[in-house]
Amino acid sequence: MFNLYPLPHSFSPLPFTLYTCLDMAKPAPKIAKKFLIAGRVQGVGYRYFAERVAAQLGICGYVKNLWDGNVEVYAIGSAMALDELKRHLAEGPRSARVTAIDESDEPVDTRYNRFVIEGGW
Repeated sequence: MFNLYPLPHSFSPLPFTLYTCLDMAKPAPKIAKKFLIAGRVQGVGYRYFAERVAAQLGICGYVKNLWDGNVEVYAIGSAMALDELKRHLAEGPRSARVTAIDESDEPVDTRYNRFVIEGGW
């Protein structure tokens, strides 16, 4: 059987299994990163997109709108999961236009045991 609707070349489906950030089946060491995403990223469903992708990758942390029009993501997970998250954040949902992502290493905050949308401004 063939696909009548070919997917874009850059598309890669996310895993079907949902992992928690504390999943013992994935013993990779956890690290934390903060991503500041610039562009048209507010009012386009970006936070819900980030929440869905992070949950599918087993990442804990938060996403929130900032007063300056950017979006902040604090993410805890394996290095591989965070790299995959960053790749998805760079694309964003269809109506978003990401112009830049700043990335910084952060200490792991053990208060986060899942990924949430926080208030922001």
